[in-house]
Amino acid sequence: MVPHSRTFSDIRPSQVSDFFSVTNQFSVMPGDKCGKGPGYASPEEAIRCGSRETLMYAMCIVPPSQRHIRHDCMATVDIDPTSPTYCQVISRWRAPYKGDELHHSGWNVCSSCHGDSKKSRNRLILPCFNSDRIYVLDTGTDPRSPQLFRVIEPTDVHKKTGLGAPHTSHCLGTGQVMISCIADANGNGGKSGFILLDGKDFDIIGNWEKGPVTPKFGYDFWYQPRHNVMMSSGFGAPNVWRSGFVADHVDQGLYSSSIHVWDWTTHTLQQSIDLGTDGLIPLEIRFLHNPAAAEGFVGAALGSCVFRFFKKSGEWAAEKVIDIPAKKVEGWTQAEMPSLVTFILLSLDDRFLYISNWLHGDIRQYDITDTSNPKLVGQLFVGGNLCKDRNIKVLEDPEGMIATHTEPLYVKGLRIEGGPQMLQLSLDGKRLYVCNSLLSVWDQQFYPELPKKGSTMLQIDVNTEMGGLTLNPNFLVDFGDDPDGPMLAHEIRYDGGDCTSDIWL
Repeated sequence: MVPHSRTFSDIRPSQVSDFFSVTNQFSVMPGDKCGKGPGYASPEEAIRCGSRETLMYAMCIVPPSQRHIRHDCMATVDIDPTSPTYCQVISRWRAPYKGDELHHSGWNVCSSCHGDSKKSRNRLILPCFNSDRIYVLDTGTDPRSPQLFRVIEPTDVHKKTGLGAPHTSHCLGTGQVMISCIADANGNGGKSGFILLDGKDFDIIGNWEKGPVTPKFGYDFWYQPRHNVMMSSGFGAPNVWRSGFVADHVDQGLYSSSIHVWDWTTHTLQQSIDLGTDGLIPLEIRFLHNPAAAEGFVGAALGSCVFRFFKKSGEWAAEKVIDIPAKKVEGWTQAEMPSLVTFILLSLDDRFLYISNWLHGDIRQYDITDTSNPKLVGQLFVGGNLCKDRNIKVLEDPEGMIATHTEPLYVKGLRIEGGPQMLQLSLDGKRLYVCNSLLSVWDQQFYPELPKKGSTMLQIDVNTEMGGLTLNPNFLVDFGDDPDGPMLAHEIRYDGGDCTSDIWL
């Protein structure tokens, strides 16, 4: 493979044909500071001008057996290698209620509001997966110790929108905040939608979606205004997955296999694309960061595939571009173990795609210079269910990567439990962070030691020239040593914006 430099000039026209026109209109004059409002004028500017990450906000969840006596928290982690508290949790904001299940988070403003110098990235929105509650934290007053700013109660969510199980939160260019919801207020599915919040006081404005038709299930979303489109994905019925995974529920139609196309201007559903069996449980969905691009990717968890979606002759379509085969095993609940692609992430230069295989235990890095033909250039096992100190044995690996087992991972003497799940990438693409909790009841079901010992955060060094992943043996954050007991760490987010929070218009 020919080495690539870390510049946008190396991106092929077939991938992001309009990128230079995008960056040129946001050009920064010599001597100017990068950025006049929140975030950055372009992805290129974020790479060139963004400072190294120093703080990380981690959503930490109480194990299911203790959710009635303990509180979830958001941990602030010092990830500045020059700091005396490097790799330590320096503060914890604990939720005032029990049983919330903190999950994802999003900012009040991001790069979509870059042109407005009056706006500031100083509030973090925390939707709760189980309780349907939404917290808003003040991160601006003291970024090292965020505090509660507002609570939006479940009764208000249900009454004003008819929705439940809030998940993804994105800021909009209008200054408003939009949150996807997986199902209706009763947790049964059949209806999904989006909550629209005022960006100042965070009052519920109402539903974003218009019209009588909505997808049966919701989950994640990403918008691309230049093409007047938003794409969304779907999970399953909350009343089902909140109790653990049961294979029969898939056959009963209680999990999704579709992604959805919305008109960004009219807020109406235009098209649904059925991904089939290989596309079961499509979770994280991402457009390329280039705001002119009419394509992106979605990871199908149960199908263990990644699909590329794209615009063709005025319609949207999808094609499978990555397929990770199940491994034949013994000692597990089934004869075959899927990889379970639970998370995907795109580098800001749209050069690399990263995926988490939560059950198999590896993180993969793909070169997506040709978006229709991703090339595997990096892979690293950081746990999983196939370690030789567990009771599961590989009988047949269609990829030929594993003979019988993988090696268990120890960092600083600590055995790493669970599998790779949430990822976050530095703006320059050189450092990849990973946590290992998926959903607390699923953690308990598939990795019973994880709730007992708690989650960890690891850091991986990325080769941004040729591709490649190398574990940093000196980085470890142990969420098992929380004063209140072990915690399960899910999403991780930088205090200044990142690859999964910021969208460009």
